[in-house]
Amino acid sequence: MTGDVWLPFPADEIPGLPEGLDYRFWNGEPDFPADPADCAYYVVPYMKGADIAVQPLPRMTSLQVVQTLSAGVDHVQNGLKYLRPGVELCNARGVHDASTAELALTLILASLRGVPDFVRGQDLGEWRSGFRPALADKNVLIVGYGAIGSAIEDRLVPFEVARVARVARSARTTERGPVHPLADLPELLPEADVVLLVTPLTEDTRGLVDADFLARLKDGALLVNVSRGPVVDTKALLTELESGRITAALDVTDPEPLPQEHPLWQAPGVLISPHVGGPTSAFLPRAKRLLAAQLTRFAAGQPLDNVVLTIS
Repeated sequence: MTGDVWLPFPADEIPGLPEGLDYRFWNGEPDFPADPADCAYYVVPYMKGADIAVQPLPRMTSLQVVQTLSAGVDHVQNGLKYLRPGVELCNARGVHDASTAELALTLILASLRGVPDFVRGQDLGEWRSGFRPALADKNVLIVGYGAIGSAIEDRLVPFEVARVARVARSARTTERGPVHPLADLPELLPEADVVLLVTPLTEDTRGLVDADFLARLKDGALLVNVSRGPVVDTKALLTELESGRITAALDVTDPEPLPQEHPLWQAPGVLISPHVGGPTSAFLPRAKRLLAAQLTRFAAGQPLDNVVLTIS
């Protein structure tokens, strides 16, 4: 294979990279490391925003592969129109499973057991005891049952939940049981005590959690979003939160970052974390292993893993 490989980490810090490729380090800096027209494999800088992600794409006329380091690819969507037919878009399936699943469980447990209220009480020196719901015996619904959804279920098992229901774009069967299609959501939502959103942001999932979706949830249900903010209609969610009927734990919001004056900050029954599902100590070693494996295949002319789209 010929052409440059743009990496957001120095090549000498990634064990196992194949020899014979020209590696260029670029992590979103103002100046490009080389002529973008010579780039064949572009690894998108991680968490630098959509503007930086797509910035070099119009000039990458020799590009063969766009590789994200996130499970979602919505941040490069606006740049796909610049790519020639045959360019492959690959995501980072597997890189964020552990850390995002950890955060999902953290948000569930913190919300149910009232940890934010305990922290506020500690700040005031107040002993805020009382009865709190447990995760044990709850019905959990995972919307977006891919690699991360499966990793979340792995971690739910020891908590003695009553049932896990799984939903994805299309129906299938897994070792743990059936995965329902999105069309089954109306009948599954009323049974769920905890609803986990792990779906990618697509035209089908944008605004999926609207007023009708939320109205189907039982009183006291907990909505947890570790996917993308626009999957949820923020106005509809605020209406439900302000009524006190449901609670929510959100690692992602719409808009994002959430402005200081936004009413979601002060809404009752909501826990907000600032989009931290992926950036943990688990990210870097897994990202580097992915890149070494993908570029070894690329150098050998072998099919790549995690191809989510080929430009036509």
